Amino acid sequence: MLKLQKTTPLDTDYLESLGFVWHTDRDDSSYISNELVIISEEEAEAYYEATNTLYDMVVEAAEHVIENNLFHEIGIPFNLVEVIKASWENDVHWHLYGRFDLAGGVDGKPIKLLEFNADTPTALFETAIVQWAMLKKNALEEEHQFNALYEALIENFKRLVTLEEDVSTFEERYDGWNFLFTSVKGNSEEENTVRLLQHIATEAGFNTEFAYIDEIEFSPDEGIFYEDKNYELWFKLIPWEDIALEESDLAMLLTNIIKSQKAIIFNPAYTLLFQSKGLLKILWDLYPNHPLLLESSFEPLEGKKQVKKPVFGREGGSVTILDENGQESESIEGDYDSHKMVYQAYTELASDIEGQSYQAGVFYAYEACGLGFRKGGKILDNMSKFVGHIVQ
Repeated sequence: MLKLQKTTPLDTDYLESLGFVWHTDRDDSSYISNELVIISEEEAEAYYEATNTLYDMVVEAAEHVIENNLFHEIGIPFNLVEVIKASWENDVHWHLYGRFDLAGGVDGKPIKLLEFNADTPTALFETAIVQWAMLKKNALEEEHQFNALYEALIENFKRLVTLEEDVSTFEERYDGWNFLFTSVKGNSEEENTVRLLQHIATEAGFNTEFAYIDEIEFSPDEGIFYEDKNYELWFKLIPWEDIALEESDLAMLLTNIIKSQKAIIFNPAYTLLFQSKGLLKILWDLYPNHPLLLESSFEPLEGKKQVKKPVFGREGGSVTILDENGQESESIEGDYDSHKMVYQAYTELASDIEGQSYQAGVFYAYEACGLGFRKGGKILDNMSKFVGHIVQ
């Protein structure tokens, strides 16, 4: 049973002054919990070590997929294979950030990888800003949190230029390249997340601009333009698999832009390998019985309670929990039923006295750098709540 600390909540006017406008769910309940998960320094350190280890394993698994041409096996759309290879082979395609979803770690149970949101992870604003503001509001020590996400992103933006751990040479090596940040129009959560990233990149020292996706011009020979200005760097909070499946012309344009080295795109196309839940099966093949992994297969696991989930999906959509007899015990409808499915051994999430389940999310930006929690039912969906934490 995890431990919680009650706090005075942040009011909506203050949250909106920060740019955090998705504070209320559609049932008028607060999206931000007024409690903090209490963790020990040892538990925070364990999350840090586990996440760094998992990232190295994920990189090895992605290399294995490329070397053995397993793109189809893990559900990668064929029209992205070329651009994935191109981005993997060139160091300038730097992975900016991602979020590992983990079970265990705060309840005496071992940490287990559930999945890696490596392409367009959400909860960035909540983890970097909102839970820090909760500590300030409640006169708690802000250093008592595993949360260096904001600072880690500044450093990792600089590494897009230095391409090494040391970023002290950023200013002398940055040649004024323009950085365009993009979201779809009409989604305030995505737009404000992108604008936060733009703010951080500006603080790092880049020339930045924001534009909606339908305002941008793409040229296979000239690159990416907004209002007739060329942008050498482009961040998009639009999943690569959506581009592949719904915008095939754009997928082809971006492939040509990357091959002709007219722009660099973040997160890179190879993060789709990390993002695919099919990689969970590859990880289990490469690291069988590893203590941070759960058994995963493309076939149902014989005689085991398990979770069936699509290789690409979000917010718990099309996810089903199966009992030891293969019977459905819980599920959430979604739009991802047509995707290939992965079967992952079930593990109980940490819970509170009311039976709410808690899943840890640890951000990775060159190293593990920030922790937050989501709470909800057995399957966390888009009605789950964000819960901050404090290290005691």
